[in-house]
Amino acid sequence: MLKRDKLKIVRKWYSNAKTTIDNINKVIDFFEDELLVETNTVMFADSICSDDVNSIQFPIRAKEFLGPFKLGGLSGFPFAGLSGMKAFSSHVPENGAAFIYYGPHIGITKEGVLGEINRHGQFYNTSCCGASIGALQNLKAHKIEKDYYDDLDYQINTIEQIILLEKERIFRAENSIFEATEVIYEAIDKRINELVANTQFNCRYIVLNGGVMVNSDADMGSFTSNKRFDIINVETGERSSSLDFLN
Repeated sequence: MLKRDKLKIVRKWYSNAKTTIDNINKVIDFFEDELLVETNTVMFADSICSDDVNSIQFPIRAKEFLGPFKLGGLSGFPFAGLSGMKAFSSHVPENGAAFIYYGPHIGITKEGVLGEINRHGQFYNTSCCGASIGALQNLKAHKIEKDYYDDLDYQINTIEQIILLEKERIFRAENSIFEATEVIYEAIDKRINELVANTQFNCRYIVLNGGVMVNSDADMGSFTSNKRFDIINVETGERSSSLDFLN
């Protein structure tokens, strides 16, 4: 299938989606051409779901960066917390930059079905993101108890609490899976920014690339719908958006 045909399917839901390969290529171009920073001085962290499909479908060219440092757990929420962010910051080359790619993921099959993918070697589709959809199913069944956390399943409980706060919004939406993913993105984006604000970095730049990672069938690959591409000058504290560069 041609790339343009794949994009046509994904862009029915995410109008600005591009292949994750193209997204990483653009990010690398930005570091080299706009920030004048070599990729081997960029420490990369991701806060994306621990689902294996994200590792399978993530572009190999990202290995030009150092890392990745893993901040995320289920649904991409940065469960590594402040300790994780501080550890990550301490690994960044002083003459380089920190790059954080983050957000939830969602599946779209080549038939355009939202919330599913056909994984490598499997005959039937499975849910994606399984954690988000599982939490959504519990929300619809009224099985989520406010402020309930179990040490054995703390991460999914956290995702459940996030969507519980936006229950009415999700139920009103045309597609609850799409809307729940938006809600989870907003929670991840807020937390990543909180963690960065409370962490000292001793490098030149911090680059935040937030959005939704869209997985598809094994022969389709992954896509990114960008929502944030912010550059923070560590020395001056100045923050600017270059989202138009990626889109």
